[in-house]
Amino acid sequence: MESRICLIRHGITEGNVRRLYYGQTDVPLAQKGVDELKRLAGEGLYPDSEAARFFTTGLARTTQTRELIYGDRPQEVIEDLQEINFGEFEMKTYEQLLDNPDYRDWITAEDLDKIPPGGESIRQFNRRIIRGFEELRRRHSLRFLQFRHHSEDALSVVICHGGTISAIMAHLWPEEHDNMYGWIPDSGHGYVLRLVDDQVVGYNAF
Repeated sequence: MESRICLIRHGITEGNVRRLYYGQTDVPLAQKGVDELKRLAGEGLYPDSEAARFFTTGLARTTQTRELIYGDRPQEVIEDLQEINFGEFEMKTYEQLLDNPDYRDWITAEDLDKIPPGGESIRQFNRRIIRGFEELRRRHSLRFLQFRHHSEDALSVVICHGGTISAIMAHLWPEEHDNMYGWIPDSGHGYVLRLVDDQVVGYNAF
């Protein structure tokens, strides 16, 4: 019997509009993001089920996105699925940081262990995300066991971040792109993972 995990990137924020580094800063959705999510939801883009279980990262932009798409339904929080921590670079643009030697060292480094001041490295981020994904799979499996003998669809919906989704997808399908960034979906879009007996066997982009 199959089940599904749906990974949705939150809607557009002012951070996106202004092109800021804002990984763990709690930035709300921009009006442009609200309008776009309402449009996509109205077009029936998002999967749903009476038995669906909803997860966010606890940041406002993920909670707002869940509310706009699915209404006031209960959510669980997995903080390990939050976006990367850019440390001292948070809420600044590329242009604002260009003269900062720490920033130049970080952005030009090929070393996945390079840490921005006060933040986390790509390797640390990937490890945290996979830890969060395994927790998600554990909770999803429990839900699957509850509903495997019923007609309800075992569906877990996760509203998270572009970096989070790309790290998960690159972990599951490491050969499909040259790097994790090729997996980043547009805001309000994402992937539906298909599982058989708790094993991820495929995906569909939406």
